[in-house]
Amino acid sequence: MTNWWQKLRLDPFLVIMITVVILASLFPATGSVATGFRYLTTAAIALLFFFHGAKLSREAIVTGMGHWRLHLMVFSSTFILFPLLGLGLQFLVPEWMSPAIYMGFLYLCALPATVQSAIAFTSVAGGNVAAAICSASASSILGVFLSPVIIGFMMETQGAHELDTLGAIRSILLQLMLPFVVGHLSRPLIGKWVDRNKKIINKTDRTSILLVVYVAFSEAVAEGIWQKIDAMSILQIAVVSCGLLAIVLVINVYGSRALGFNKADEITIVFCGSKKSLANGVPMANVMFPPAVVGILVLPLMLFHQIQLMVCAVMAARYARQGKEHSQES
Repeated sequence: MTNWWQKLRLDPFLVIMITVVILASLFPATGSVATGFRYLTTAAIALLFFFHGAKLSREAIVTGMGHWRLHLMVFSSTFILFPLLGLGLQFLVPEWMSPAIYMGFLYLCALPATVQSAIAFTSVAGGNVAAAICSASASSILGVFLSPVIIGFMMETQGAHELDTLGAIRSILLQLMLPFVVGHLSRPLIGKWVDRNKKIINKTDRTSILLVVYVAFSEAVAEGIWQKIDAMSILQIAVVSCGLLAIVLVINVYGSRALGFNKADEITIVFCGSKKSLANGVPMANVMFPPAVVGILVLPLMLFHQIQLMVCAVMAARYARQGKEHSQES
């Protein structure tokens, strides 16, 4: 019982994020304070992506690049399967799901894969870690270009918010990609320091995300977010997130087996192709959308993030157990 509770416990960072949402709801930033927080958030996000670039070694990229079939499978899951499933959720609107929450799911489905947890779960489960590093990192980089295009296409298809796709890409290139490239080019100078101080850098990453969440929800509170979102809406988001994740996991598991991938590659496909990045999603939403909209948009992402962590923790433990049993039989 205790073991299951440990697997299903809330992610500590998500608990902090929920606390920040409550704080923003009770004490929202307004006026000149809100303006100051926006400037601070922009600088923090640039620093976050600078460190993302500095952390990514070229050796890791080269090691995993050769497995093109695996990467194609992961990218298809991330940038084709998820968006198609997102568009398929339209039948729930407006009877069962509000248009605002549906837009949040469309945004979620267009995001790149998460990096850290996908690699961590692949390692725990006994998957192809080198390929996971390459695939998850490439997904994160490609997402900077692909996600705005996919989001713009899906929202235009649904007749929703008109998104200036070119403007969004331009903003992302300047605010996210430029610091990333500068950070990566600086790796020969600061790489060793970055590798030694990963804990400090992770705290910088998380602080940046918390700043974005606070500013976004401050604006959203001013726009009356809690008049639009109630407990039933949160339950709806959780149920749809579970269904969405279940479909993707089933397709990835049986698809990888049908295509002849070995167990290690199957594990990599399952964990890299089913996860969505909170670390990229929150800053990108801040760049692409007005702050008042960001709060509602990232709610599905926040819940999906927690659900994917819990489900993948259970799956990773099961894969690891199966691997041990197989090695003992051999």
